[in-house]
Amino acid sequence: MFTGIIEEVGTIEAIRGGRDLKRLDIRAPGTSGDLSVGSSVAVEGVCLTAVEVGEGSFAVEVVPETLARTTLGARDVGDRVNLERPMLASGRFDGHIVQGHVDGVGEVVAVFAEGEGRRLRVRPPAALRRYLVEKGSVTVDGVSLTVAALDADTFEVALIPHTLDVTTLADRVAGDGVNLEVDIIAKYVERLLEPIR
Repeated sequence: MFTGIIEEVGTIEAIRGGRDLKRLDIRAPGTSGDLSVGSSVAVEGVCLTAVEVGEGSFAVEVVPETLARTTLGARDVGDRVNLERPMLASGRFDGHIVQGHVDGVGEVVAVFAEGEGRRLRVRPPAALRRYLVEKGSVTVDGVSLTVAALDADTFEVALIPHTLDVTTLADRVAGDGVNLEVDIIAKYVERLLEPIR
């Protein structure tokens, strides 16, 4: 389990493999020091397994299912990626419950300044809209955020200067895809209420 509080922004150093399996080598001195082979790590909000750990870097493998359902298949060498290690049972719960199971890819439709920060307007897949509520939680590229505004087709999140400094969200422009994970509690509530309908 993750919290959506990004610990480090890493850089993709190499991409190997083909359509059936891609291996991403990620430069991340802070994150790699606490990883071992088999450890979970969230990359852009996607829970993956470290298959190799070196001095200041680690590698993950990405299967076709993950490539098809996330933005990782579109990433290139040199791209920056948000990283988070799993939450420790003894740790502080700072964000919200994040599984690292991406529900879909949204499209950034607008980015605009708001004081010292920015607003990001995102069009989620239609199937995810019912899980979004104003002032509720949403994960965008692994970052725990609050839905600041909501209409029939899009939602907005407010990004404070700190978030822009320590995540890849400062890199996002209109037309970019972003990994979305909706609040797991909303999905469980929906499932529990299905027999009542």
